[in-house]
Amino acid sequence: MPLVFACIAPHGSIAIPEAKPKDRPSLASATTAGMQELGRRFAAAQPDVSIVLTPHNIHVEGAMAVIDAAAVSGDLVQWGSAISLRIPVDRELALAVRDAIREDGVPVVAVSYGANDPASAVFPMDWAVLIPAHFMGGRTEPQVPVAIVAPARDLSDEVHVRAGRSIGRAAAASQKRVALIASCDHGHGHDAKGPYGFTPKSKEFDEAVVALFRGGDGLRFSGLGSAFAREAKADSYWQMLMLEGALAHDRWKGELLSYEAPTYFGMLCASYAR
Repeated sequence: MPLVFACIAPHGSIAIPEAKPKDRPSLASATTAGMQELGRRFAAAQPDVSIVLTPHNIHVEGAMAVIDAAAVSGDLVQWGSAISLRIPVDRELALAVRDAIREDGVPVVAVSYGANDPASAVFPMDWAVLIPAHFMGGRTEPQVPVAIVAPARDLSDEVHVRAGRSIGRAAAASQKRVALIASCDHGHGHDAKGPYGFTPKSKEFDEAVVALFRGGDGLRFSGLGSAFAREAKADSYWQMLMLEGALAHDRWKGELLSYEAPTYFGMLCASYAR
């Protein structure tokens, strides 16, 4: 079955109302509204499982990674919030995604953690999975299981687009209703006082991404180039390349719901429909 939902979602904890600073309760309000709208559209699509593309989980040299464990579990304690989640992993779809990526000649490994039997293992869940899941499937009853894919920035742009096509093919071969979430924060150099310092490239990169949506496209991210993304200190480009590959052949169109850079990094919410 083809994908039933796709989006770009940010992963700054300030998107979650309960995780905002007590002295700045309206911080990132546009992003919160965008995430809530993504949550409504996600629920309306009734997915059975989400494939989440994350830049903040395991990093494997020279290979993408797919989590093969029974569940993922994590919290936002490092960001000053007690919010936590544990979500089941759809291992069947996860391994089908791994196999499809491998069949297309892209280096990929399945990874697990803790218990030696993946069927009982619990893998650490990073904030780039937890925060989108907080709005999309992680707190519903029943929860929407996930399949988690980590890109590999030492592989080429073209390889990421190709891996995205593999993901789309694996979803289409599944009998399940599959959602695809590209977890992305953009330029991280908007504020000289931020941890990454200031670079004008962050604003330039974010404006270029927004311009794609406003120009009626919202999918041709590969034209931006990884050198530009690295200069901008973006945590988004490689996941967006995979999204581009997954959606390229089904006439999907992106709708920009929100963009802002309320602190040192850019946050964008976008939804896709055929």
